Amino acid sequence: MVNYMEIKFGMVYDSVVYGIGVTLIEPLNYSSFFNREMIYGYPDDFERFSYFCRASLDYIVKCGKQPDVLHLHNWETAIVGPLFWDIFFNKGLGGTRILLTCHDFNSQGIEQPNKLALCGLDPSNLHQHDRLQDNTNTQFVNILKGGVVYSNRVVIMSSIHPKHTIVRNLSHELEPTLNVHRDKLVVAPYGFEKSTWDPSRDYFLPENFNAENMNGKAICKVALLQQLGLSEHSSSILVGCNFSEGTDIDVKKMKDIVLNAKQKDVQLILMNTSEKQVLNQALESLQKQLKDDDNIKFVGAYDEVLSHLIFAGSDIILCRSFLDPSDETPLKALRYGTAPIAVGTHTHINRVIPFDRNLMNHDQEATKYSKIINNTFGNMSLGLAIDEIRSNPSTWKRRIVEAMSHDLSWDGECYEVHLAAYSAIKNM
Repeated sequence: MVNYMEIKFGMVYDSVVYGIGVTLIEPLNYSSFFNREMIYGYPDDFERFSYFCRASLDYIVKCGKQPDVLHLHNWETAIVGPLFWDIFFNKGLGGTRILLTCHDFNSQGIEQPNKLALCGLDPSNLHQHDRLQDNTNTQFVNILKGGVVYSNRVVIMSSIHPKHTIVRNLSHELEPTLNVHRDKLVVAPYGFEKSTWDPSRDYFLPENFNAENMNGKAICKVALLQQLGLSEHSSSILVGCNFSEGTDIDVKKMKDIVLNAKQKDVQLILMNTSEKQVLNQALESLQKQLKDDDNIKFVGAYDEVLSHLIFAGSDIILCRSFLDPSDETPLKALRYGTAPIAVGTHTHINRVIPFDRNLMNHDQEATKYSKIINNTFGNMSLGLAIDEIRSNPSTWKRRIVEAMSHDLSWDGECYEVHLAAYSAIKNM
């Protein structure tokens, strides 16, 4: 028999973080749930997050708040869905609706059904195939599945993959559930912070520029070449690359790319800020091998100003993938009028998921970012990009300006998708 976790909280603090109102609740019991070094990764994560969710709903009701939308994220707060409809809907929250944003389906919160009683839910009522019962291991409940079932809208975060591909290939056994609730699913791309990364007002740049006036980009290129001691040939193609801490690429492949680029007579800037020993050793070896090459410059430590200048002054930026949401390099590159070229394990986006021509008819399910990448640089190698710049400069420039004109920041399509979801469910 699992006992219900009694919710008691002491002080409640209201504050503002980055302009957003925040309520902090201090628990009187189970305080050890939140006195941890990490947010995730503990065997009692379900107990911790379900307590937090139940406490949040209790607080909303006791304070007489009537929010239009309760916005949940991933399995950790997905339990709010069944809690809301089974317990709290009739406690003055009749006008409230539920939105779930799901960043991926890797973690789903698989638990014993009797644990649902900890937060006041009825396990026998919810351990059913059309509710929380896990689709594969039917003796368990799936908390993320419950979030999908009990939400009015579900936003799936994915920059490249359209809805049908996510449901069919990336849902980790949730495909039956997502198909049943397909009409409530929408896809939003990741973004970047444009207040920091905007060439039209970037104070790190010697000259600002935008899609309507690209003159400043040429000035940034000259400044970058001068700063690093590279020869100032305006006709030279400049390729930048930043090996950040999260970079995970084939070192041998990267060496081959650098050597092939060298043969094509381009200039390269390689900034290494990674602490991975294998990568560092490989780059040090490559640096020694190319020490007499005046067209290649290695930068051994991260420099914020130089990083902005590399994005602004380069013609091409190498990135590891278009698929990794933690890598903002492609987004920033497009914003700065620079072509992102993927060199990671999955270089070409159409090779990651088996190609199905019939599914390509679902164009309305793809994000704007996905369409931009597919129509520009998504399946382009570095060699092909270099050849395109030299053989079709006017076409290349039009492609760059077109991509640059789109707002790919968090305030762009991601914001629009969420706002549309808010508006739709508010009127249900």
